[in-house]
This record gives sequence, C-alpha cells and structure tokens, in this order.
Amino acid sequence: MCVTNRVSSTSTGGNPYTAKASLIRYWNNHISNNLPKPEFILSKASPLNAIHLAKLTILAAQNTLSSHLPAFCSLANLICTFEFDDQSSSSIRDASFAVYSNKNFANYGDSKLGGIDSFKNYSQALNTPNDSFKKYSRESTGHTEDFTSYAKDGNVANENFTSYAANANAGSGGFNNYAERVNVPNLRFASYVSDGNNHKLSFTSYGSDTNSGAEGFMSYGKNGNAGPTDFTSYADSANTVGSSFTGYAESGNAANDSFKAYGVSGNNPHNNFKSYGIGANSAVAGFTSYRNGANVGDDSFQSYAKNANSGKVNFANYGKTFNLGNDTFKEYGKASVGRTSIGFKNYDMGRSFKEYTKGVPVTFAGYTNLSSDANSVNRWVEPGKFFRESMLKQGNVMVMPDIRDKMPRRSFLPRPISSKLPFATSQLTQLKEIFRVRDNSSMERVIVNALAECERPPSPGEAKRCVGSVEDMIDFATSVLGRNVVARTTQNVNGSKQRVTISSVSGINGGKVTKSVSCHQSLYPYLLYYCHSVPKVRVYEADILDVESNAKINHGVAICHIDTSSWSPGHGAFVALGSGPGQIEVCHWIFENDMTWTSAD
Repeated sequence: MCVTNRVSSTSTGGNPYTAKASLIRYWNNHISNNLPKPEFILSKASPLNAIHLAKLTILAAQNTLSSHLPAFCSLANLICTFEFDDQSSSSIRDASFAVYSNKNFANYGDSKLGGIDSFKNYSQALNTPNDSFKKYSRESTGHTEDFTSYAKDGNVANENFTSYAANANAGSGGFNNYAERVNVPNLRFASYVSDGNNHKLSFTSYGSDTNSGAEGFMSYGKNGNAGPTDFTSYADSANTVGSSFTGYAESGNAANDSFKAYGVSGNNPHNNFKSYGIGANSAVAGFTSYRNGANVGDDSFQSYAKNANSGKVNFANYGKTFNLGNDTFKEYGKASVGRTSIGFKNYDMGRSFKEYTKGVPVTFAGYTNLSSDANSVNRWVEPGKFFRESMLKQGNVMVMPDIRDKMPRRSFLPRPISSKLPFATSQLTQLKEIFRVRDNSSMERVIVNALAECERPPSPGEAKRCVGSVEDMIDFATSVLGRNVVARTTQNVNGSKQRVTISSVSGINGGKVTKSVSCHQSLYPYLLYYCHSVPKVRVYEADILDVESNAKINHGVAICHIDTSSWSPGHGAFVALGSGPGQIEVCHWIFENDMTWTSAD
C-alpha cells in the first residue's frame, strides 16, 4: 500500500502539552494501525504552544476572545479582518498607486480639475483586502480614475466605494481586471456618480472567475446626465455570485448602459435588478450575451424602467443555457410612456413574466428553445475536472484540472478552543462579536455561507459533519469506517491545467468497491472541513508523468463514484461527460489540501 505525504515518526518532540502533541496522542489512541501519519494533515495542526493554548482556552471559556482578537488570530493562524485608518487626500497632483494595499481613502480627489489617478497591482494576492473609498473624486472636473489589476487573486475581498464621483463633470472611471479570481468578493458601490454629468464609467473583466460573493450597486447614477456605463465581461465564469442593482440610474437623463458578456458561463449566478431606471428619460440599456452558458441561477428584474420616458431596452442572447435558472420579470416597464420599447433576441424558454410592460411594445425575435450547442453547455466545466474510470490506464494522456488550493492558509483550532465557540446560524450574532465582523461585510457572508452548508440536511444515505479540529475529523472518519483508517491526498499540484500521462495505477483495497469519507475545505476564520461519507466508490493512486519528458511530476489520488443515481441531471459531471444520473460512473482527482479517508489495506 502507498500512502502519500507521510511523516516517518509519530514522535512529538519538545513540549508534550502543545496543541500538535495533544493531537498526535489523540491519533494514537483512536486509530488502530501504526502507519505513518500523513504530514499534510499534521501540518494543519494548531501552532499554539502550551502557554498560548492554555491562555486562549481560558479566554474562550470566559467568552472574552474578542478583546484579544489580533493576538488570537496571529497566534492561532486564522484569517480575520480589521479596520484600517483613513488616508485622506485631496492632492492636486496625479497619483499612481502600485503595489499598495488595505487603505481607506476619504475625501480623495475632491474638486480635482483634470488629471488621472491610477491604481495598479493594488491589494494583489492578499488574504483579506479591505479597501474603502469615501467621497472619491467628488465635484471633480475632467478627472480620470483608472483601477487596473485591482485586488486580483485575493481571497476575501471587501471593497467599498461610497459617494463616488458625486457631482462630477466629464472625466471617466475605468475598472479593469477588478477583483479577478477573488474567492469571496464583497464589492459595494453606494451613491455612485449621483448628479454626475457625462462621467463615463467602464467595468471590464470585473469579478471574473470569482467564487461565492456579491457585488452591489446602490443609488448608482441617480439624477445623472448622459453618463455612459459599460459592463463588459462582468462576472465571467463566476461561481455563485450575487449581483444587486438597486436604485440604479434613477431619474437619469439620457443614460446609456451597456451590459456585454454579463455572467457568461457562470455557475448558479444570482442577479437582482430592482428599481432600475425608474423615472429615467431617454435612457438606453443594452443586455448582450447575458448569462450565456450559465448553469441554473436566479435573476430578478423588478420595477425595471418603471415610469420611464422614451427609453429603449434590448436583450440579445439572454440566458441561452442547457439548464434553466429562475428568471422573474415583475413590473417591467410599468407605466412607462413615450416610445419605450423592449426587444428580446435568442431568449430561452421557461421564463416568468408578471405585470410585464402592460401596453408597452415588446418584441420577441428569435425566441428559442433550450440550446443543444455543446460548446455553450460545456464552457463552465473545467476540462479534466471529471473523467471516466477507463481513463485511469497506464499510458493514457489526459488533461489535469487546476487542483491548486486557492483557500487562505489557516490552521485547525485545538478542540479545547473550538468546542467553546458558537457554531450555528442561530448564534451568528455571538460569532460576529467574537471575530468583530461588520454587518453586510464579506466576512459575514463567509460565515453565513459556511454555516448554511454545514446545516444543510444530508442527502439520502449520506452522513456529514463539519469539523474544525483534526480530533473531530478523526472521530467522524472512524465512526463511518472503523478505527483502521488512512487518509490520502494528491502529493502536489504539478500538472495543473496541463496534459499529463498516467503511469502505474493501483486500486486501494484491491480496486474493490468500498466506501470512503471525503473532506473538503470550507472558507471560515479557522480551518474548517466539510466531511461526508461516500458509499460505493473505488479509490486509485497513480503516478503522473510530464507528457513531454515522461518524468514523474506527481502522485495523484482519484476517487470514482460508482453510483451516481442520486445526482442532479444538471451536475457538472454530466455536462462535461454526457449521460445522466445512474448511467455512468464519475471520477475526479483529490485536490490539494482535500483528502479521502478509507479503510487501510
């Protein structure tokens, strides 16, 4: 039997009262075999020494950890968010911010005449970028703001633009490569360009490849005059992102908003357009390639273009997808007058229209059935993410997906501390107090999402548990599989997003159908895993070679689900491979820092 990432000794060394030493003793007492302990698990043990462990355990018992939060987060290797001081400036000189991060800007660029401010490589690759722009470029004239490569590759991004370019005259604002590949974006634009005059805004490659976050545009462009706004490649290939447009372009004059490639290939996007364009005059809004190739999702257009005068709204290639979402149009164009018109082209079936326009000319051109175009269907599923069992043969060449762990590096909490912390949606208030989480912040969303997933009822035949300590993980794995267990993961991330050659392959437990416990990371202040029992699987280990040199670059662990009968017909595996529930087996690699537990050979 081959077990990846081992340590050669179970000796703790040093102080026997550290968190890691306690964990190793627990392992020895609850797992019956003497196999080397996987280093990839031990490396996640809490780094707390004996003194810090004792002190923090007392603080947790006394419910006073919040008063020592910076020390707690630093010593225990957690992710936490903190407030930062304002950086107030109204400098008349042009500013270039490069490799600059986590600052609050208040009264920045107010009344500025001309010039350009450039933010490049700003807050890049940080765990928790937290940037706030208040009263930015207010009453400026001809001022240009350029946000390029802003908060790229961040993890929990909390960006807030409040009172941005209010009463600005001419000039422009550009957001390019903004919050790209962020894990949990929380981006808010409040009172943005209100009463502005011809201040052009461009959102390009905004929020692409993000995961599970939200972007909110509130009171955007209110009372604006002739302010063109372009949304291009917005939330492209994003996963479970919520976009909210509330009070957008209200009472605007000659507004011109263009949404192109919006939410394309997204997975479960949630877009909410509410009170959009109310009372606008001669406004034009264009939606092109909106949600094309998206998988399910929930879009709501409520009170859209209500009481508008002489406007035009075009929807082209709207929601052309294989797997319908839930789109609701309510009070759309209600009581609008003049030559307001709405046009739909290539718009899929299955939509709900309630109180739609009533008396306003609406054109449906090229209204189509569900698309059978394989290219649009498969775009959102990464190549190599799912494959058939027959691919695990020596000599086969296949695409390896990106198996890199994009979560922030955190450690488990020791059980004496984690057991004293609240962990339930009903205890959200206490949790927010402990971690000093602000209302409507990205960290609040992180906590709410994790708790919701952990509290979801198990599927039929499934056992599940969220664990915040290695001890809890051991307890769950042994409760399902017995005490003679071993944990495995893929050795490294080499080969990610490349073609690789499969070399020698070995089946765990002789390649027989077995059951396992799979554990996947959840985003949370401390290291949290969602573990669940997986019946009827085969688990394999395989050497992975570079396709050109044939040199060994990785040792992978793959799990093949033999019974897929309870899976959703819209599951990404069937999108990528074809077929449907119960008709095929589905395999995937164990990604970096995820793991599967099985009975030891």
